[in-house]
Amino acid sequence: MDLNLTGKRALVTGSSAGLGEATAKLLAAEGAAIVVHGRDKARAQEVVREIREAGGTATAVLGDLADDEAAAEVARAATAEGPVDILVNNAGFYRHLSWAEATPEEWRDTYNVNVVSGVRMIQHLVPAMRERGWGRVVTIGGGLASQPMNTHPQYNATLAARHNLAVSLARELKGTGVTSNVVSPGAILVDATRELVTGIGPARGWGDTWEEIRPNAVEALIPNDQERFGEPEEIAAAVAYLCSDYAQYVSGATIRVDGGLIRSAF
Repeated sequence: MDLNLTGKRALVTGSSAGLGEATAKLLAAEGAAIVVHGRDKARAQEVVREIREAGGTATAVLGDLADDEAAAEVARAATAEGPVDILVNNAGFYRHLSWAEATPEEWRDTYNVNVVSGVRMIQHLVPAMRERGWGRVVTIGGGLASQPMNTHPQYNATLAARHNLAVSLARELKGTGVTSNVVSPGAILVDATRELVTGIGPARGWGDTWEEIRPNAVEALIPNDQERFGEPEEIAAAVAYLCSDYAQYVSGATIRVDGGLIRSAF
């Protein structure tokens, strides 16, 4: 299926690793020119190199989106070689903290990085999409937005905010040709996920090797209909669909890619 992304320019924030990297590579394979964003020059440049070696087009921009000036510079650099048609707000972070450990300062920092950073990029890039009459904003959310855990409450709340702002933006963009939607991953097997699970697995009786730990971790932490962790490419595929012309009629929607982890009909 041709997603008709050739000639489009996409900025994927936080794309020097993990879900963002997989998304950048898939969009590049579909013909989009990719702006790889990160804060580590070597990692961002490595993703650019891999995209180019696969026949794609990519450049790198560096900067901390949690800072007003740095975010503005990222937007300027991202549009230096042409306007950005697609914005994937993927960048974010969390620390695994209890309610007692998550101080007000931690809440402020997490909200700034996970929510306000995305708002900065929207405000820098979406007005020009509106003027051109075509654009895509895809926000990476998560199931914890609607079914939060008792731990890392500051992170759970920011995911809910990301979902909410994406729908609000869709209402704002009514009739402009620009869409705003959410892809909501479940537990995806990126390096950080594997490190966390293998770190806590033995103490929880899940086993000692990855082969033993993996199914037990799925059952204990993320019981889902597919009985496994998701893969980054599965998230990237959902993002790519929303970026295509096939998704022009999709507005303010959440596509859950979680194996059925979130048990809701709506």
